Amino acid sequence: MKLCRYRDDAAEDRFAVVADGGLIPLDQLMESPPTAATIWQRLPEVIAAASDAKTATMTMPACLLPPVASPEKIICIGLNYLDHAIETGAEPPTEPIVFSKFNTALVGHGDPIVLPTLSREVDYEAELVVVIGRTAKHVSSAEALTCVAGYSCGHDVSARDWQKGRPGGQWLLGKSFDSFAPLGPWMVTSDELGDPSDLRVRMFLGDEVVQDSTTAQLIFNIPQLIAHLSSIMTLKPGDLIFTGTPPGVGAARQPPRFLQAGDVCGVEIDGIGRLINACVDEPA
Repeated sequence: MKLCRYRDDAAEDRFAVVADGGLIPLDQLMESPPTAATIWQRLPEVIAAASDAKTATMTMPACLLPPVASPEKIICIGLNYLDHAIETGAEPPTEPIVFSKFNTALVGHGDPIVLPTLSREVDYEAELVVVIGRTAKHVSSAEALTCVAGYSCGHDVSARDWQKGRPGGQWLLGKSFDSFAPLGPWMVTSDELGDPSDLRVRMFLGDEVVQDSTTAQLIFNIPQLIAHLSSIMTLKPGDLIFTGTPPGVGAARQPPRFLQAGDVCGVEIDGIGRLINACVDEPA
């Protein structure tokens, strides 16, 4: 099942199932649809209600909300593709490199990526995002995937001049400018996506493919990441894990290729779809 969030004509946030190129609002499938606060507990009900729903009743909006509303944590993994570590000249890490983003960076499919006036080196990073579906603490790698609600496309937009050029290396700030965490266009539930260990991940700038690899290149796979993170912190339903980016980032190119106003970024992942966001300059 593909589950998305959209804003209706009354400015209310709603959940819908994606079908036949359009949407089926959950209030057409269930007498009492879940809210953002109860969606994780009731996800099996939603999957059951959607199992026989095939015909869309609503056209696909140009913009969608992030499929997860207000996650408690946005956790990101650095240098987690072997081919990306090689292109940066870094030694492959011996344990996951973990950083985070603030919730104010989160935007949905069709929303603009705002290029801040404070940065001149904004870079792109296509990523598979894991959505946690149940509370997880000290889970093993063997049971880790049972904690996953689903998967989405993510874009870890990064201000390299902040991430690396500021005193101490300001990773959190360089990754957390407003709009620096596009997510979507929807979440594909784990039962539909199946095995996430060999999914093709690509970044498009317009029609040009600038990143192209598979999750088979992950140094730390998804079960290992969940086990590692849950040994340190309690993972909550709705938490997001950005699992790392493939090679081809702008900072590693010669000459470097940073995002400019007018660029249209597309993150495409097998079995999920394509997340699209256009870049605009921050208003003066």
